Amino acid sequence: MLALCVCWGFQQIAIKLVAADIAPIMQIALRSSFAALVLAVVVWRAEGLGAVRDGTALPGLLVGLLFGAEFLFVAQGLLYTTASHMSVFLYTAPIFAALGLHWLLPEERMQPLQWLGVAIAFGGIAVAFLFKGGAPREAAGAANMLLGDAMGLAAGLLWGATTVAIRATSLSEAAPSKTLLYQMAVAAVGLLAYAVVTGQHTIRPTTAALTSVAFQAVVVALSSYLAWFWLLRRYLASRLSILSFMTPLFGVSFGVLILDEPLDAGFAIGAVLVLSGITLVSGGEVVRQWLRRRQD
Repeated sequence: MLALCVCWGFQQIAIKLVAADIAPIMQIALRSSFAALVLAVVVWRAEGLGAVRDGTALPGLLVGLLFGAEFLFVAQGLLYTTASHMSVFLYTAPIFAALGLHWLLPEERMQPLQWLGVAIAFGGIAVAFLFKGGAPREAAGAANMLLGDAMGLAAGLLWGATTVAIRATSLSEAAPSKTLLYQMAVAAVGLLAYAVVTGQHTIRPTTAALTSVAFQAVVVALSSYLAWFWLLRRYLASRLSILSFMTPLFGVSFGVLILDEPLDAGFAIGAVLVLSGITLVSGGEVVRQWLRRRQD
């Protein structure tokens, strides 16, 4: 889990490092295409024609569109904001997922402690958005950074919606490789089309660019997500989710150390509040299990 968090925390950095050679949207489109091709072979060998006859096509299209839109906002947001900011705002996803599941699934009703976490997280978002160095953001370029931050938050919302869609449809019973295939295939087609239409498809094949895309395709888009699903089948999801919040900490650290990104006081305070709130929300299941054990 620690290795996955390091990997996910570095992915925004990898995109940003070679953005001058390959546009972020094109990088994500290429990595999604690679993962989709590999997963298509895996799913076909496992299920054959049954892969398209199990009633998951429409939910699969939905989660694919949500997943593609999420990474569209990630790619475009990285043009305006820092990788550090993107790492934190993207990982607001559990808040939105918890809110959606609360209304859709009775067994996912949130407890008072989790509602407190939601309030703290949204307070942190407000602080991170509105303040920089203890004062309202008025510096040159702040408007662009706010736009990028907003795109990161939108990506987090879409990630949360993807989680809700998977849990609330027939995909909850589908093989992880198949669910991931839907996400990668739809994202690959949509993001490639967007890159071409907007003129962001040019590739300058430097060593750094090729290495970065290979890392994103093999390690991030394919191996890490399959490893995550493998872990979810063997360990408590609630505890894994809490551990996953090391990811934005690694993302911020890598952004500061590798990209020399500034870390202002307002954003740092907001990020701490966001991560604290998310931990309370995702830790709710752990608390419920502890209470049940106490009662037994």
